[in-house]
Amino acid sequence: MKIYFAHNNKIDYENEIYKPLENHFKNSGIEFFLPERCKVNTLEEIKKTDLFFAEVSYHSTGMGIEIGRAEAFNRPIFCFYKEGNKISNSIKYVTKNVYSYKNTEELLKIIEKIIEQK
Repeated sequence: MKIYFAHNNKIDYENEIYKPLENHFKNSGIEFFLPERCKVNTLEEIKKTDLFFAEVSYHSTGMGIEIGRAEAFNRPIFCFYKEGNKISNSIKYVTKNVYSYKNTEELLKIIEKIIEQK
């Protein structure tokens, strides 16, 4: 299974998303596409993914484009935001799969549950 993980650059994505995902799922056979590590055409990567995840605590034009591409390719979209942040109203038009989380550990548990259901 391949999962694209979009996010805003305002967060410490390396320590809050990338490293925790790699550690938690290292022997699972799940491949995460982490866009800031691979400067490639995201359009082509989104086409190849099974699931599309986005950390939407902060608004971002680039992430909005990626979410739009995922929707255009009919990829299941799952959005996550840290409690206390206000997410964009536009999210509700592309997915009903929106989850709040308190910390990285809780985010990983939510992601794990989504993957198990797929």
